[in-house]
Amino acid sequence: MCLAIPGRILEIGMAEGVRVGRIEFGGIVRQACLNFVPEAGVGDYVMVHVGFAISRVDRQEAERTYEMLKSAGMLEQELPAEGS
Repeated sequence: MCLAIPGRILEIGMAEGVRVGRIEFGGIVRQACLNFVPEAGVGDYVMVHVGFAISRVDRQEAERTYEMLKSAGMLEQELPAEGS
């Protein structure tokens, strides 16, 4: 099952005409498309699903959701280590 995972935008740039961000998920950094959340900026929290940020969330909601997914053991499936 694929879930949306909350993360914080560290950096924003363009790649082949697509607005992308470096997103941090509890120490793990991945790239995601930001085209669906044009209002999101550096430091904002977004919900990321299969490489696309789909909505902005506040910090408290992001932290609560992340901890809930972590305690349920669901993050390992959704955020495998690089190269896995």
